Amino acid sequence: MNKKICAFALVTCARSPSRRTEHASRMRRMLQHLLTLLMCSVALSPSMLFAYPSVYPTGTTIYKPEKAWNGYTIHPNREGAIVIDMNGNVVKQWKGLDGGSGTGPYRILPGGFVMGSRGPRGAPHQEAIALVQLDWDGKVIWKFDKADEVKDPGKETIWMARQHHDYQREGNPVGYYVPGMNPSVNKGNTLILAHKNLRNPKITDKLLVDDVIYDVTWDGKIVWEWLFSEHFDELGFSEEAKNTLYRHPDWNDQRAGDWLHTNSMSNVGPNKWYDAGDQRFHPDNIIWSSRNANIIGIIDKKSGKIVWRVGPDYTATPELRALGQIIGQHYPHMIPKGLPGEGNILVFDNGGWAGYGAPNPISVTGFRNAQRDYSRVVEFDPATLKIVWEYSAAAAGYPTPTQNYRFYSGNISSAQRLPNRSTLITEGRTGRIIEVTRDLEIVWEYVSPFFSSPNPRLKPDNSIYRAYRVPYEWVPQLKKPVEKAVIPPDNSQFRVSP
Repeated sequence: MNKKICAFALVTCARSPSRRTEHASRMRRMLQHLLTLLMCSVALSPSMLFAYPSVYPTGTTIYKPEKAWNGYTIHPNREGAIVIDMNGNVVKQWKGLDGGSGTGPYRILPGGFVMGSRGPRGAPHQEAIALVQLDWDGKVIWKFDKADEVKDPGKETIWMARQHHDYQREGNPVGYYVPGMNPSVNKGNTLILAHKNLRNPKITDKLLVDDVIYDVTWDGKIVWEWLFSEHFDELGFSEEAKNTLYRHPDWNDQRAGDWLHTNSMSNVGPNKWYDAGDQRFHPDNIIWSSRNANIIGIIDKKSGKIVWRVGPDYTATPELRALGQIIGQHYPHMIPKGLPGEGNILVFDNGGWAGYGAPNPISVTGFRNAQRDYSRVVEFDPATLKIVWEYSAAAAGYPTPTQNYRFYSGNISSAQRLPNRSTLITEGRTGRIIEVTRDLEIVWEYVSPFFSSPNPRLKPDNSIYRAYRVPYEWVPQLKKPVEKAVIPPDNSQFRVSP
């Protein structure tokens, strides 16, 4: 089938007038058949035909101690927070936390403390009752749950944080190890990403679950609040995108419209750009990510204005075209001062599906109108948008497009810059964490052995929302483990014994 004809048919179908003549009805039926064939051809494109093996090793599968940045790695499973050593041994587990349903990551704080969400409200809300900090023995030493009163059908009204996806404790802008920037453990404010239900007829006629950022003191007082819906005109949507968003704000009859699905938020932190006089990058400003709209932005905390943004249109300038389309991204942040690449933006560009715009052969409605079947981790200069470093299947040397799937997580995932210039990458959907050098060598690989499912009708998976590496000294309760190299077998000779 000629793809140009199919594309034309799709647009014609989307825009045809509602005349009810017999000829028009026949034409619409024909175009619908063409559309079905076209969508099948897209769904079965060679680069999307891949599958994971049924049997594969888990735990640490590659480890080169002399090249890796050695420490403990924390990641979620559906029972709580798992801490592993470099050989994949579980050295600590905190149960009773939830990081497997979109409520947010777990973070180790210096001294063996952990932060995370507790009491998930449950699907499809992706939000927590409380954000808590626990000590080594699991005792709650800090909690925030007083943001919103919620009444679900058949349940009592309760106070909730409605926190989701991210949070940051004062003292550290990004939530992972930075030399000289330790997060506070017994004082300080916490930035919290949360939800708030509201209506905004400028955006849609449907109820929205809007994203909100709170700045919360140690004693639980909200001292700053920023609602995304109040800055709709600053987000750069085209008229076509606004039209699509109005009709399809990621809404269904079970939940309000998750129109932006903001999935990360962190302080910009001290940086060379601000030191040189660029006010957009004030250390207190906040960088955030909208997965559904393909937008990364920075809020001026003092004025409340969005002062820096890439997306949703990645064709608007030559610089954006060179950066390339970013889709469904997670955890964009400025690499903190004191780490290699400081001042650059690091982001896990998922691919997958996201965006609002004109109907096209991939999306007949214009909702999730951008799709790509591979991921990449991109480090780029926020001033010039020039790519400084990238990891993807193509960058790693696999043939494209047939093997793009070798690095692909359509949702969740993250990237952390390490002090040795390497990058810790969470390929979340596959439950895989890798440490990759600047030269794209994998010096540590771990595949989660923790399989579970939030729904008994679905097969268990080992997905990981986000993982972090911390130095051994942040966990003084544990004795530094013995580090043993792991040399993977030759896959062509690897057999399962009968």
